[in-house]
Amino acid sequence: MRFDVAAEAYDRFKGRYSALIAPQFTDFAAVRRDRGRADLREGCRQQLGDGHFTRHRARLGGVCSALSASADQRYGALMPGDDAEVLEVDGREVRLSSPGKVLFAERGETKRDLVDYYLRVGEPLLRTMGGRPVLMQRFPKGAGGPSFFQKRVPENAPEWLQTTTVTTVNGTPSRALVIADLAHVVWAVNLGCLGFHVWPYRAAAPEHCDELRLDLDPQPGTDFTDVRRAAAELKALLDELGVVGYPKTTGNRGLHVYVRLAPRWDSYAVRAAAVAVARELERRRPDVITAAWWKEERGARIFVDYNQNAPHKTVFGAWAVRARAAGQISTPLRWEDVGELHPDGLTLATVPDRLDRLGDAWKDIDEAPQSLEPLLAMHERDRANGLLDAPWPPVYPKMPDEPPRVAPSRARKGPSPQSA
Repeated sequence: MRFDVAAEAYDRFKGRYSALIAPQFTDFAAVRRDRGRADLREGCRQQLGDGHFTRHRARLGGVCSALSASADQRYGALMPGDDAEVLEVDGREVRLSSPGKVLFAERGETKRDLVDYYLRVGEPLLRTMGGRPVLMQRFPKGAGGPSFFQKRVPENAPEWLQTTTVTTVNGTPSRALVIADLAHVVWAVNLGCLGFHVWPYRAAAPEHCDELRLDLDPQPGTDFTDVRRAAAELKALLDELGVVGYPKTTGNRGLHVYVRLAPRWDSYAVRAAAVAVARELERRRPDVITAAWWKEERGARIFVDYNQNAPHKTVFGAWAVRARAAGQISTPLRWEDVGELHPDGLTLATVPDRLDRLGDAWKDIDEAPQSLEPLLAMHERDRANGLLDAPWPPVYPKMPDEPPRVAPSRARKGPSPQSA
C-alpha cells in the first residue's frame, strides 16, 4: 500500500494541519490508489470523524484528488506547478482551477464533481438552457458562503465564449453569457457559478419570449404538501385549456411549471397570461392559492408569482444545482412525480442515476410549441370584468392600469392630520 502521493501532498501543509491529520490519514488502511475521490473522502470522514473532516475537508479533497488521479484518467491532466486541470469539452479546452475544492459540505462534493454532474446531464440541460443567456450566481467559497450575481462576462474571457447583450429594467446593457454548449457551462462553474438564472428567450430571438414560467411559491406556514395541492389545481386548469405544462422543482421549497411557447409573444403578453392563471387559480382554491402581490395579504397559502414573467426577469434553470449543503437540483419531473417526491431528495447524489434510469421527463418539450391565446383570453375576460393590471415589482416604471403601489394596510390609514 503506497502513501507517497499522500505524503507529497501533505508536505505542502503547514503547522498543526499536518500534525493533526496526516498521521491519522496515513494510518487509514482502506485508502488505496485505485479508489475514486468520493470513496476516499468518505473514508477520510469515517477515519477522522465529522469534526476534523469538516474543518479540513478542502485540504483532504486535494489529497483525495492526488491519490485517485493516476488511476482515473477522467480527471484530466494536471498543469505543472498548479492543481488545475485542462478539460476538453465540446471541442474546447477549458481550464478548471482547484478541482478538489469542496463546494457542498454535506457529502463533500468538489468543483470537479460538479463539472462531472453537468457533463452527465448535458443533453437534457442543453434542451432547456441551450442558446439562452444566463445570469451567473457565483459562490467563491462554495455553497453556504457569500455570493454575488454576475451579469457581465469578464473582459478576459476566452475568445470562443458566446455572449449576447441583455438590458436591465432601466435599459443598462450588459454582455451576458450564452449557454451555447457544455464548454460554456464548465467555464462558468470554474468561476464558482452555483446558480444559472436563465432568460425566457433565446439569444437569437430576444424579441420573443418562448417560455411561460408559473412559479408556485410556498409562503410561511406552508410546506411541499401545499405545493402539491396547488400544482394539482394548476394542472387541471391547463388540461381544461389544452395547454401542456412541464413541472420541475426549484431546488428549494417550491415548484415551477413551464409552458413552451411558439415564438410569437413578448414578455408583456406572457406576464399578462401568468396574471390570468394566478387569478383563476385563486378563484378556484382561495384556501390553498393566492395571487396577492402584497405579502400581508397572502397568508399561509401558495403564491403564484406572476411577476417572474416580467420583462428582464430570469428564473433558476432546469438541471441547475442550488448552493445548498446537499447540492439540491432544480429537477424536471413528470406530473405523477410531484405527488411522490420531495425536492430535498433530488441532489447531486441521486439525480444522475434517476436520469439514467427513467430518462428526461422533459424530452418532448420542444416538439410542439404552444399558443398563449387560451390564457390571454382569460386575461381579456378579467379586464372586461373591471379588473386592473396586477402590481409590478418596485424597480419597474408605473404601468398603465396598474393599481397604486402601496401595501393595503398603509393605504387604509389615509393621510395623516399633518398632511391634511
